[in-house]
Amino acid sequence: MNFFRIFGRGAAPFIDGTVAAVESVALTHVGHVRAVNEDRILNLPNAKLWAVADGMGGHQSGDVAAQIAIDALGDLASSGQTLCGDDILRALQSANALIYDRYADAERRSGTTIVAALLVDDRLEIFWAGDSRAYRLRGGTWQQLTRDHSLVQQMVDAGAIPPSAASNHPKANVITRALGVHCEVVIDRLAFPLVTGDIIMLCSDGVSRTLGADRVRVPTLAALAQSLIDRALMRDGSDNASLVLVRS
Repeated sequence: MNFFRIFGRGAAPFIDGTVAAVESVALTHVGHVRAVNEDRILNLPNAKLWAVADGMGGHQSGDVAAQIAIDALGDLASSGQTLCGDDILRALQSANALIYDRYADAERRSGTTIVAALLVDDRLEIFWAGDSRAYRLRGGTWQQLTRDHSLVQQMVDAGAIPPSAASNHPKANVITRALGVHCEVVIDRLAFPLVTGDIIMLCSDGVSRTLGADRVRVPTLAALAQSLIDRALMRDGSDNASLVLVRS
């Protein structure tokens, strides 16, 4: 049976008729193995802001770390001000400091990956740390936009393993950058025009590791979102699976 638990503000499907018909959908699922969903999602189309945070598995209170990151972005959006990319960076740096300080005396640190998107006019800005990813669907094919901060990505870059071996590598869950692990964190950032008809996906690795190369059909954005979660649960299901889809 499929049980979807929605976290974050405005997580239901939304269509904004005032901003180039921006439509977004967000879904998260605990998966078949874990007792706690450490993923958190943010779907705020009115603020043109979306995010997925994946609390670090195996660390204490990864769900709390992920919620701190999402709350930092949500609180920023609730101010009512027009947001820019630097605002997002400041919010994520603030979240990093809050998580780091909260677990300063803990035996094991908590942390979270993050991938966020902000639409400014017709340009989409992406921000990330860790292995939560952003993709673009164009012409029925997914294109990965972000580059993982992970041990296996370093191994691929060094030529130690082929890209095809990365997702199933025994060290695939070792990330090299996240919010809350160190007192300072570098957030990567990119920007590009959002072309009408493109679909942007932000997702945790519970979804990305099960993406295939087959062409994608999109009956509706909500149907696509559910099919991606269903696919993640069918092909793996060992991890939490979360995504946000945005279409203009």
